[in-house]
Amino acid sequence: MHGIILEKPQHFVHADLAEPPAPGPGQVLVRPRVMGICGTDLGGYLGKMPFFGYPRIIGHELGVEVLQVGDGVTNVKIGDRCSIEPYLNCGKCFACRRGATNCCQYNQTFGVMCDGGLQQRFLIRGDKLHVGNDLDFDQLALVETLAIGCHACDRSEAAAGDNVLVIGAGPIGLAALEFVRLTGARITVMDLVESRLQFCRDTYNIENTILYMDDASALAQTEHITQGDRFAVVIDATGNHHSMASAMHHVAQTGTLVFVGITSQTLSLPHVTMHKPEMTIKASRNALPGDFTRIIQLIRDGQIRTAPWITHRSTYRDMIKDFPAFTRPETGVIKAVVDLDQME
Repeated sequence: MHGIILEKPQHFVHADLAEPPAPGPGQVLVRPRVMGICGTDLGGYLGKMPFFGYPRIIGHELGVEVLQVGDGVTNVKIGDRCSIEPYLNCGKCFACRRGATNCCQYNQTFGVMCDGGLQQRFLIRGDKLHVGNDLDFDQLALVETLAIGCHACDRSEAAAGDNVLVIGAGPIGLAALEFVRLTGARITVMDLVESRLQFCRDTYNIENTILYMDDASALAQTEHITQGDRFAVVIDATGNHHSMASAMHHVAQTGTLVFVGITSQTLSLPHVTMHKPEMTIKASRNALPGDFTRIIQLIRDGQIRTAPWITHRSTYRDMIKDFPAFTRPETGVIKAVVDLDQME
């Protein structure tokens, strides 16, 4: 069976893998059809993702086809098209008992902490499949990215009329933007890359964008856009520790800062900047099962369009060659996807 292994940072290899066994109780055998390349995959490739282990078969943004169903699985059938919820939670820890399966103490994220979908066939828990037979595999592969943004928006508690700043216009920032716009909030986007800001203007009609040059100029633009109030909500999706530390300077009195990006670096936060406005700082990790259900329906209803996101495509045969370019912002990548049909 074919697959690709990330043996160590910046080193993929094609591999012959053992066939998975027949699905046991609660399990499903699936064939991946499309894989989205996530910031986590890029960070793992570059050696910058703190939760990543090597060697690793990557791939957790997946549109899959059901091949076999084990005993006790009733939510899917052979032939179904599905998105994968890749957070393999234990169901017993404190977080799971409270319904926060995204924060399971023993979580194993598929394709990050355990081997993922960049292989011909694999087993997955049936409860981690979300059916979307009327969606195409590209759409299904992007559901997980959107779910990260959905959960981050929920964590932010953004509301209609709020001034909201999204820092970082990569896929996770755009996912957060998708759901912030559904709240009726006024959105501003900040990024280092002008082409990403232009994408936001063209695709989402975002009027206010900030091209980051330095902290002083960014703060001056914040003050201008909000007429001195700063932002009720700031969502930092960069995963850059400098950006994350600076983000609190854009938060309004009693405002909320949400970190959805991840860094392995230490953040240095001036306490007085947080304390004086009675700021709320939150982390946002993964997503919840209901987010996947909601997103599939939003795509079905046409309220979310995934097609504009996909700026780059590759195939199973070309992915190793193409992957380094996806790590470089100057190539204009918003979202790259890999067609996995050639694995057959």
